Amino acid sequence: MALLRNLADWAILTHRLYHDPVRRIRSRQLRALVRLVRLARQKSPYYQQTLRGLPLRRLSAFRRFPQVDKAEMMEHFDTLNTVGARKDEVMAYALDKERRRDDLGYWRGRFVVGLSSGTSGNKGLYLTPRSLTRRLPGVFLARGGVRLSDLPLRILFILRVFSQGFADINAPLIRLRYLHSMTPPADILDAFNAMDGNVLMAPPSVLRQLLPFRDRLARPPRRILTYAEVLEPEEKARFARVFGAPVAEIYQASEGQIASPCRCGTLHINEDLAYVELEDEDGTPVTEPGRRPARMLVTNLVNGAQPLIRYRMNDLVELGGPCPCGSKFRTLARVIGRQDDVLYLQDRNGVRRAVFPDLASRWIITTDDRIREFQVEQVAPDRLRIALDLGIGAWDGTVPLPGAEQGIVDALEARFREELAAYDIPCGLDFQVRPIPLPADNRKLKRFLGLPA
Repeated sequence: MALLRNLADWAILTHRLYHDPVRRIRSRQLRALVRLVRLARQKSPYYQQTLRGLPLRRLSAFRRFPQVDKAEMMEHFDTLNTVGARKDEVMAYALDKERRRDDLGYWRGRFVVGLSSGTSGNKGLYLTPRSLTRRLPGVFLARGGVRLSDLPLRILFILRVFSQGFADINAPLIRLRYLHSMTPPADILDAFNAMDGNVLMAPPSVLRQLLPFRDRLARPPRRILTYAEVLEPEEKARFARVFGAPVAEIYQASEGQIASPCRCGTLHINEDLAYVELEDEDGTPVTEPGRRPARMLVTNLVNGAQPLIRYRMNDLVELGGPCPCGSKFRTLARVIGRQDDVLYLQDRNGVRRAVFPDLASRWIITTDDRIREFQVEQVAPDRLRIALDLGIGAWDGTVPLPGAEQGIVDALEARFREELAAYDIPCGLDFQVRPIPLPADNRKLKRFLGLPA
């Protein structure tokens, strides 16, 4: 029965992605929003208050609904959810699981609990009904960057955290094994060989650490899937070349699976699973390819246990154009990073200029392949500190660097000065060479650190 349900979900989601015209996409979104708002008004005291008197007869009316962010969601957690969950009880459950390194299990036997620290350290709690996670195999087959021709799937999944929701991807013809991102790179590839894996799933930071050990692979993966961090185009090409496998990106957040790769490898917004609004600062919708919205609002269309209605994300994205696959689902040219990753430097005229993380990442990544990891910290309005992990340990500046490593630093300094000069931005640059380990806890590796607010 589960296999039939998974195949039915795959068929439905695949058909929607490739065959739904825009009119049907919008109609389905309106119906889903009406159902979600009706449920929220009936069972969530918070939304009973905030959505009172707001009609929803067309999609344009939804823009008048109030927004919510993580801080407000957590402040009103007890009254926002529709299943009677209390924040102190759910948080205690999540923290106890984390302390005991017990990844599996359902809260109350019915819900997967996600605990997100984000990049700011502010914890977020997310409830997903077991009835939804049990359907993840079909969702993964349709929107996970894999194909039916890859079956049976033998997936090695690497992340800093694991949960029952990920484990629920296991199904007939799908076997998923989890390893922590702190697992030594050689051990990761040995585990992939031992399970005769054909799909490698890992954040870009982990894949970067695996590159020097590529020769340990018995055979190339059928596919490599990345998530949790920004995948730069240059790194995508490098991973594909070194590992000899196609690379695709999944845009997944605690708030839902926002975008997935199609058969051409393009990221498409999952228009039937999430309603994504992209806006300028003044609230004007952003619809043109190449534009970078100031704000992204996400409404999860399928999770009624914890309705997230016009949930304000901190992510920066760029819209793409039409895809050769023919899908009318909107595309993302790239996921750029987070709002607090942006560096703000003054040009010679005193104008505050934004240096977006994808720009600085590209300067570093394309300078030298021997840069294993990096961090860029803005330490003053006109000064950056750039840390590089070159695989040689720490360097305190009291003795000269070896010639090869000094050449890397010199080349990167020249690149930064050239690129910043093109924007007429004077900026001091300090370089460090040191190990940059992945966080041992459930925090993401933060590559860009702006000035404190």
